[in-house]
Amino acid sequence: MDKKKDSRLYNKNFFEAWKNAFSGIVYAFKTQRNLRIQLIAGIIVVILGIVLKISSSEWAILSLAVFLVLGSEMMNTALETAVDLTTEEYHIKAKLAKDTAAGAVVLASINAVVVSYFLFADKIIQMFK
Repeated sequence: MDKKKDSRLYNKNFFEAWKNAFSGIVYAFKTQRNLRIQLIAGIIVVILGIVLKISSSEWAILSLAVFLVLGSEMMNTALETAVDLTTEEYHIKAKLAKDTAAGAVVLASINAVVVSYFLFADKIIQMFK
C-alpha cells in the first residue's frame, strides 16, 4: 500500500522545525490561561531570585522548576488538543487522559513551590531580621 506523505505534516529543515515549535509556544500562550498565569508566577520568582541574589546553582534549580511547569502545561495542551481531535463525545478514557495530563502539571507546580520555598525562605527571613 503506497501512502503519499502530506508535506504539511513534515518539516522541510531544522529552521522550519524551530519556526513550527515557536508557533506552538505562541498558540499555547494565546489560548491557555493557566500557562499565562504560570508564566507570571515564573517571572515573579525570577525577580525574587534577582532581588535575593541567588547563586548560579540556585538559578539552575529554579529555571528547571519553572520550565518544568511551563513544559508540562504545554504537553497538557497538546494532549488535550489531540484528544479533542479524536472525539467530540464524552468518553471516560478521554477524560482520564486529560485528567492525568493535568495531574502532571499539578505535580510540576507543587515541585516548583517546594523548590521556591527551599531557595527563598531562609533568604527572606534573613531580610527581615
